Amino acid sequence: MLSEFKDFIAKGNVMDMAVGIIIGAAFTAIVKSLVGDLINPLIGLFTGGVDFTNSYIVLSGEVAAGASLEAAREAGAAVFAHGAFIMAVINFLIIAFVVFMLVRYVNQVKEAAARKEETAPEPEAPAGPSELDILMEIRDSLKK
Repeated sequence: MLSEFKDFIAKGNVMDMAVGIIIGAAFTAIVKSLVGDLINPLIGLFTGGVDFTNSYIVLSGEVAAGASLEAAREAGAAVFAHGAFIMAVINFLIIAFVVFMLVRYVNQVKEAAARKEETAPEPEAPAGPSELDILMEIRDSLKK
């Protein structure tokens, strides 16, 4: 059973998948930073500084006026957190667009490499004997 497990792990597909997961986790951190640190502040700038994350409706319970979503949840109130959902949708769309652009770029690079391979000149067929070869052959024939 242990040898079967070693064979399974040693297969290329499993190793490729593991590398993909590790790179995906690192890429997730980059995209989260892009969205949270760069794009969301720009969205806030265009929307007049409105942060949808703390937009909610109290369904039941007591919450101080102007309290954050986190404070409302800590107070035990049932809240309808529509702002957090809106921000999650916006973040998803941004992340999906970034991933799309990355995949598009990789596909373009692959297509360019494939086109380069297709248009690579075929090695030329050897031409007939050169003029020098013919003259040398004539000279050798005359010597005989």
